[in-house]
Amino acid sequence: MPGLKTNERPGTRAVLRHYRMSASKARQVLDLIRGEDVVRAAEILRSTPREAAEVIGKVLASAVANAAHNDGQDPEDLYVAACYADEGATLKRWRPRARGRASKIKKRTCHITVIVSRLPDERLARRRAEREALGAGRSRRVAESRRRADLAGRLSRRRTAQAEAAEAEAAEAELEDELVEDAAMEQAAEDIVEGASPEAEGPLDYEAEAEDAAQAEADDEAEDEVADESAADEDDGDAEEHPGDAEDQGKGK
Repeated sequence: MPGLKTNERPGTRAVLRHYRMSASKARQVLDLIRGEDVVRAAEILRSTPREAAEVIGKVLASAVANAAHNDGQDPEDLYVAACYADEGATLKRWRPRARGRASKIKKRTCHITVIVSRLPDERLARRRAEREALGAGRSRRVAESRRRADLAGRLSRRRTAQAEAAEAEAAEAELEDELVEDAAMEQAAEDIVEGASPEAEGPLDYEAEAEDAAQAEADDEAEDEVADESAADEDDGDAEEHPGDAEDQGKGK
């Protein structure tokens, strides 16, 4: 607003007096937020790595609270109408130097003032239009993301059902193979028991086998006895036919 001094700007203000900082350091940060809405100004101050940014952020928050509490303003409709730093009292100190001399130390202070006012109607209308457009775009993005999520969910459920069906079929096939194998083993056992196996020509009868073995052993013994008797008879016959040979053999001994 031309024609008005900085300290005469209309609006709600907050002042920090006698802060131990030079006004030049505070002005470098105040220049960043002048004319910005309070939300954007707060973001700028949070991202500025200066000591003055933290202090000015507190002064800005105090001005916004004064406007909302004392003047009934909407905090979202406010902007930084004016902000400035004035020189405060300077503290004098002394530093000892060579040859008994001393030099001055000036500790500066400043007064920081932040004034917030309601945004003009055209800026408010433009910002509302931007927010509505942003909200519409966001709603479209949200709807698109939800549609994609639903599609992905349906595909996932379908794939899960297919995987479960494949697992069920594999389990059924494995069960059928086990049943066939069990049936084959049972049939082989029955064939072995009944003597139908090619490795066994007759039914297994251990008692009959033992009897057959005993009978074969008895037949062998009888054949040996018959052979011994026939050999003894042959020796007796030879002795009767040649009695002199026997006597000569006795004399020779």
